[in-house]
Amino acid sequence: MRFIGFGRTILALGAAAALLAGCGGGGGRPELPPAAAVTQREVPSDEYVIGPMDQLQIFVWRNPELSAKVQVRPDGRITVPLISDMPAVGKTPAMLADDLKFALSEYIKDPIVSVIVENFNGTYSQQVRVVGATEKPASIPYRANMTLLDAMIAVGGLSEFAAGNRARLVRYDRQTGKQTEYKVRLGDLLKNGDIKANVKLEPGDVIIIPTSMF
Repeated sequence: MRFIGFGRTILALGAAAALLAGCGGGGGRPELPPAAAVTQREVPSDEYVIGPMDQLQIFVWRNPELSAKVQVRPDGRITVPLISDMPAVGKTPAMLADDLKFALSEYIKDPIVSVIVENFNGTYSQQVRVVGATEKPASIPYRANMTLLDAMIAVGGLSEFAAGNRARLVRYDRQTGKQTEYKVRLGDLLKNGDIKANVKLEPGDVIIIPTSMF
């Protein structure tokens, strides 16, 4: 009986030590939940906001001559048949469609307009940036349900001397105006295939990958 009680004490101490070690990892930075653990009940991300150089498909129902494929100019405007210099940057596709509908109503009755973003770069606040010890640091347009693995594939993975498990993710909270740093385990994700290290990203996230000292 004494041996059994002693064994239980050792197990309890081991569990407590493991919990403390997990909380202290990454310099005290919290960890995000695995992407696989994200449920459908979460609030969906904000609708895409049009940015400079985005490729748009404009459809005007029953008026094919007014439909067009256009690219948003660096000044943030587009030009389509009958409408010149329509501001597009900073609007969602639905907002731009409403503005085009209003402008076209001067020429045709009850126009029905839809806008589809075909190729997009995204505004600065909707890009995910990966910097540091990666094959090709870059700013990536955010896509719905984008994960850490998606971003790392886009930049070609870690460089030879990257300290993947010391990487961190910086996230800006628009509501509070504060930044929070999270620990991310890129080494476990990319080298060991630990899917639990894959986390969901948000627009504006910055992933910083340090270089190993060894």
